Amino acid sequence: MTFKHPIRRSVMLAATLASALILGGSAWAQAPAAAPTIAPAQSTVAPVDAAAVAAPARPPKGPPAGFVAPAEPKADENNAARAKTQPGNNAPFWRDVRDSGDKPGVVSLPGAEKGILVQSFVQYPGSTFTTAGEAWRQVRNNWIIPYGGSLMLLVLAAVGLYYFSKGPMGGHEVNTGRVIERFTYLERVAHWSTAITFVILAVSGIVLAFGKFFLLPIMGATLFGWLSYALKNAHNFAGPLFAVSLVVFAAIFVKDNLPKAHDVGWLAKGGGMLSGEHVPSGKFNAGEKFVFWGGVIVLGLVVTVSGLVLNLLIPGWGVTRGEMQVAHMVHAVASVLMMAMFIGHIYMGTVGVSGALNAMKTGYVDEAWAKEHHELWHDDVRAGRVPAQRSAAVVPGAGRTSPQP
Repeated sequence: MTFKHPIRRSVMLAATLASALILGGSAWAQAPAAAPTIAPAQSTVAPVDAAAVAAPARPPKGPPAGFVAPAEPKADENNAARAKTQPGNNAPFWRDVRDSGDKPGVVSLPGAEKGILVQSFVQYPGSTFTTAGEAWRQVRNNWIIPYGGSLMLLVLAAVGLYYFSKGPMGGHEVNTGRVIERFTYLERVAHWSTAITFVILAVSGIVLAFGKFFLLPIMGATLFGWLSYALKNAHNFAGPLFAVSLVVFAAIFVKDNLPKAHDVGWLAKGGGMLSGEHVPSGKFNAGEKFVFWGGVIVLGLVVTVSGLVLNLLIPGWGVTRGEMQVAHMVHAVASVLMMAMFIGHIYMGTVGVSGALNAMKTGYVDEAWAKEHHELWHDDVRAGRVPAQRSAAVVPGAGRTSPQP
């Protein structure tokens, strides 16, 4: 049989070859294997123990002789490698800082804690912060700032309400033209130096503590930054001057501010501020004495000592950051209480009592003013127990320098 078509002829040829291969393979698979024609040679190997074959020998423990393990990478090498693979990731650095705790680093400056980057991490019971620095920050921001600011606002509101409802006290007696020297030149210098430095410290402290709430939105960051910088320097320079002035002021006025028996009656009647009743008092009434002992002596001493710790800290004193944080909180609380107390004193010495500011400006008051506001002191002057003129200064515009009975 012949195939004229070439494609058909090729297909038939391929099928024939495939059939032949399949039939040949089946016959080879069914044929028995032929026996070897060469005899095996006699073995000369000793017999092997079956137990040894079943359990192969374990390698000896430990590294082989002469092996040296590679050194573990150091922390700085890890950080260096991570800095290349993860640029900008500062977490490992601060993790090392945290884990270091109170272990000091290497520094060239003397002093306490100079080698410690951050304070140790300590979990305070019932709190969410873990460092003393965070504890100080939360006390300042959540307690001192809001409650201190509220206290001063309440005092200002109370003073304003009293002034607009009652008006200034005094002014009911007609001046006689006879004056009494109330303050000498030295007393006025001590008072004004203390008052001026106190105002500088109070204004700068208020701006530094509360300025970001009421000045920063108005002035902007740049101008407020320059203002804060200037006031911070003014605060640092005025602090030591205030400390010296306060000591001189306390030494000069302590004698006239000693408590007396009549002060109890003045306090019981509130000085007549609400009733309008005239309450006799000495040269300084019980309210002024309370400001002197509570504001000048106690709070002034606390503010001065804590401020000097913060202001004049130098290397070698051994003051730690924790102690400075305590000093800052004590300074802030005492300053707020002192400012709240002195708001009332400034009010009474200016617009609250008619003629009170003139006494500190010129040193002299009219006899009628002395009798109206400090009757017991006026009686001592009239009786000669207290001199009406204690300095050699000439009284301007006064007919006589001592009252006549």
